[in-house]
Amino acid sequence: MQNEFSQKNLKNKRIESAIAVGAELFLEKGIENVKMTDIADASGVGVATLYRYFGTKTGIAIACVTYLWEDIKELFGGVFESEAFVSQTGLKQLKDLMRMFQVLYTAHKDFMRLLGEFDRFIVHENVPREELREYERSVINFYPILERAFKQGCEDGSVRKDIDFRLFYLTYAHALTELCKKFIYGEVLPSDDFSNAEKELEMLIETGTYYLSSPDGVIPPPALLVARN
Repeated sequence: MQNEFSQKNLKNKRIESAIAVGAELFLEKGIENVKMTDIADASGVGVATLYRYFGTKTGIAIACVTYLWEDIKELFGGVFESEAFVSQTGLKQLKDLMRMFQVLYTAHKDFMRLLGEFDRFIVHENVPREELREYERSVINFYPILERAFKQGCEDGSVRKDIDFRLFYLTYAHALTELCKKFIYGEVLPSDDFSNAEKELEMLIETGTYYLSSPDGVIPPPALLVARN
C-alpha cells in the first residue's frame, strides 16, 4: 500500500509539473501554437500519459488556465480582508476593487491575452459547460467582495442606495475586462491610438466611482465636477 501511495503521489507531481510547464508555454506562445508534444518534451512527461490523463489538448488547456487563475488568486490573497482595506469607506473599497482590473492589465498582460484566446478556443472547440466547472471555480469572483463594500458604503453614507448593484457590477466587470483585452490585442484601425490606455481605464473607473457615490457622502474628483454640472 505504501508503494502504491508513493507511486500515485509521484504521478500527481509529474502531472502538476506538466500543467505548470504547459501554462508557461501557453503564456509565451498562445494556445494555438503549442502542441501536446511540446508540453511533453518540456515537462518530461510522456505524450501518451498526457493524452491518457487529459484526453485532449482542450483538457490540458483548461487545466493550465485554471492553474494560472489559482496563481493570480494567491497574489490577491488576504488583501481584501486586511484591516487597511476594510477600514476604508465602502466607496473607496469599490474603487480599489475596480482597479484590480487595471492591475491585471498593467502587470499581467500575457495572462489577459491568454484569457481572450482561451475564450475563443473553448467556443471554437464547443466545450460543454459542465467541463468548465472547475475552471469557473478558479476564476476570481470579485462580486461577493464588491457587494460587501457596497453594503458598507450604504451604511457609511459614501454610496448611493438607489441602484441595481448587480447590474452595475456586470456592466463594469464586462467593460473593464473587454477594454483591457482590446488594448492588449493592439491597434487595428488607422485611427486607433492606445497610447493612453491606462488613462482610459482610469477614466472608466472614475466614472464608475462617480456613479456610485452618494451626493451627500463624497465630493467627486475635480475632473468630474465639470461633467456633473
